[in-house]
Amino acid sequence: MSPETAKSLETKTKLLEGALRTLTDQGIAKTSARTIAAAAGVNQALVFYHFGSVDELLSAACRYGAEQAVSRHRLRIASVRSLSELLAVGREIHDQERENGHVALLGQLLAGAQTHPTLGPATAAGLDLWITEIERALTRVLAGTPFGDFTDPRGLARAVAASFVGIELYEGVDAEGATAALDALEHLGALVAALEELGPVAQRAVRHHLRRTARR
Repeated sequence: MSPETAKSLETKTKLLEGALRTLTDQGIAKTSARTIAAAAGVNQALVFYHFGSVDELLSAACRYGAEQAVSRHRLRIASVRSLSELLAVGREIHDQERENGHVALLGQLLAGAQTHPTLGPATAAGLDLWITEIERALTRVLAGTPFGDFTDPRGLARAVAASFVGIELYEGVDAEGATAALDALEHLGALVAALEELGPVAQRAVRHHLRRTARR
C-alpha cells in the first residue's frame, strides 16, 4: 500500500468515526460537514472529497459502525449453546453497547432516516449484520430441541432484533420499563432452559403437543 493510499484510508476512517461520535454526542439535527470534520480533526472539504456529501458519509458511517459492533461480539454469539444462553448474551450485549453510546447512536440513525433517505437502507443493512449472527445462533441452538421443527430461525431472528431495537428506543423515555422488558426476556429464557432440560420422554410429549397445535 502506497503512503498516499494509507493516508487516504486513515482520513476516511477518521471521518467515519467522527460522524459516529457526532451523531451520538450532538444528535442528527446538529450533524453537519463542519461538526463531523471538527470531531474527526480534519478539514471540512475532505468530507466532500472522500464521500461526496454528508448523507453519503452518514450512510457509510452507519455500515462501518455496525460492522465494528458485530465484530466485537461475533465470537461470543457463536459460542452460545442454548436459547436461554442466547437471551442472556443479548442482554449483556445490550448493556455493553448502551455503555459505549451505541444505543443512543441507533436512536439517532432511526430518527435521521426520516429526513435523510440514504440512512434508511444503511441502517437496515447494519441491522441485517446482527440478524445474520442471531439467525445462525438460533439455527444451531434450536436443532434437536422440541422447538426445532416448529420455528423459523430467519423470522425469529428478525423478531428478536426488532424487539431489542424497540427496547432500546423505549429506554429513552422509560428506562424502568425497558429494564422490565429485558427482565421479562430473561424470565422467558429461564422457562426455555427448563424445557431444554426435560428428559427424552417429556420432550417427545412437548413435540407431540406442538404438532397438534400446529395442525389446528
